Amino acid sequence: MREWRERVGSRVFILFSILGPLVVLTIMYILFAYGGKIAKKWNVLIADPVGIMENKIAARVDPNVTYSFADNYIETEEFANAKAYQEFDAMVEINEKVLGNKVGFVFYRQIPSKALEKTVQYQIERRLEEVLVKRFTKLSLLDFRKIKQPILLSFRSVYDPEDKSADKRAWVGMFFGALIFIFIALFAMTLMRSISREKSNRIVEVILASVKPTQLMLGKIIGVGLSAIVQCSIWIVVIAIGLSLMKSTLFPDYMAQNIDSAGNVISQTANDTDLMGNTGAYEYNEFVDLVFERVQFGPMLFVFALCLLGGYLFYSAIFSAVGASVGSESDGQQFVIPLVLLLCFGVYAGYYAMVNPDAPLTTWLYYLPFTAPSVVLVKFAQGFAPGEAYTLWLVGLILILSCVLFFYLAGRIYKNGILQFGHRLKLRHFFKWTKNN
Repeated sequence: MREWRERVGSRVFILFSILGPLVVLTIMYILFAYGGKIAKKWNVLIADPVGIMENKIAARVDPNVTYSFADNYIETEEFANAKAYQEFDAMVEINEKVLGNKVGFVFYRQIPSKALEKTVQYQIERRLEEVLVKRFTKLSLLDFRKIKQPILLSFRSVYDPEDKSADKRAWVGMFFGALIFIFIALFAMTLMRSISREKSNRIVEVILASVKPTQLMLGKIIGVGLSAIVQCSIWIVVIAIGLSLMKSTLFPDYMAQNIDSAGNVISQTANDTDLMGNTGAYEYNEFVDLVFERVQFGPMLFVFALCLLGGYLFYSAIFSAVGASVGSESDGQQFVIPLVLLLCFGVYAGYYAMVNPDAPLTTWLYYLPFTAPSVVLVKFAQGFAPGEAYTLWLVGLILILSCVLFFYLAGRIYKNGILQFGHRLKLRHFFKWTKNN
């Protein structure tokens, strides 16, 4: 209770609870408001070996996209690495089946804005419609477009043609995983400083006259942990409300009126420059729908809470042991950098799992308690393959057992090290104190 009141009642806690989520929302606004505009012209190569498009796209020249044609098949690896194709930003693959299956592929070097995606989608689709009308119907182009089946263009990185890392849902898991490690870093570091400070000013000697060392350690961990959960809950509520308000006020769904259910541009008018130049609203609303609808927000929050609790308890045992072992408050600074690097590695593990979901290392990171909180959320957001959901319970069991083990070891170190003063902390002290009762 003392730790709880000290944390929650502080001005820093209140300010961070309010300003923290507001800073996150501000960053999101800046990214979507100013990050969705066309930054440069796109040079696109159309690989059309059977000459379906007859080296033509549109009668009107687009100032933002320049097209060139190749009359041969080009492998994605060749396009990615061959010197002859380095001047092109993307390649559109048009094969002989496109008129039947209505599917094409666009391989890009850098992720395009929604403006560029919709521009290329529109222009390619319009040209293929002209070809279809000319070859297979007697309808006018206007009548055909009333009954048309849209062309599906799949945008993929030329360096990841199988689209293994393009699951946008994984980014939501990555965000929640990173949030866990941010709170672990903040509150576990606070816990370590609190223990080392009380040890340095000898207050701990007075406190230990009333409670056992293990009770003192658990009281600190629980009190600080509860304050972390409260602050994290405030963050989630404020960010969720902020996302919804921004969607209805700052980012009205301007593009939805011009894009059909299949994601195709319906009309190309004189105002298309404004439409294509203000795609931040479309990208933002797509992101909000992704968060609240496609990643099962309720179950995600439940798993997030469990990972936050398990990750905090696991790391708090480590930080408590370090805080109780130092000979002085300044002496513990030498262990701060390795601990921070360990937390950074936990965040990176989530990113690695998102980019390489099937790699053997991802499996190890999934079960390793140091990295499990972020990797579990990425895997959960992506969705488990049939018959693999049980691994979530297995990871939870491993994390619980790891917490019990590290609490046992931290309890011994805390008991033997909390009243030790004036020594230079070395690794041999940890081994020595874990052996003593």
